[in-house]
Amino acid sequence: MKFLHEQLKLKTVSNRPSYHNITSDVKKIFEKSQINNGVVIVSSPHTTCSVYFDEYMHDVNYYGDDLLQVDLNEVLEKIIPTQTTEGQYHSPGPEHIKYGMAKTDPNYPALEWTMLNTDGHLRSDLLGASESFIVRDGKLLIGEVGSIYFVDFDQTRERNRMCNIMVMGE
Repeated sequence: MKFLHEQLKLKTVSNRPSYHNITSDVKKIFEKSQINNGVVIVSSPHTTCSVYFDEYMHDVNYYGDDLLQVDLNEVLEKIIPTQTTEGQYHSPGPEHIKYGMAKTDPNYPALEWTMLNTDGHLRSDLLGASESFIVRDGKLLIGEVGSIYFVDFDQTRERNRMCNIMVMGE
């Protein structure tokens, strides 16, 4: 069995979810693997990010988000409203805030307002952190209109995110 693991580095924005169509990146990594039969796993190591599979809709809004992403944002806002105040959700509690404020990692600044991202965690929980795709006879089976997306639902600040792609098979 052969393996190929690569990471994509993705820059996110603040004040709204950050969507990335990573289909062409995943296809390039798959082609590089030269695997004929197996699986491609696309995964986020971040707890406010999701990987999902859907159709590309061609029409976009002012920010470049395709209209299906805009619809997804509106649906998620109805069931998981954006956190704007402490106490809106049970999380984060005082122990987690204490933990976060003690961090020294520059990717996780010790600022209390950055802790108000429970909505991002819940949205990511709902959509999931990974997708798996079948490889058969040298083809990545995502259909003619399927697209692979990475989204960061944490709207508190911009940052760099990673997305893992693992191709396994023979």
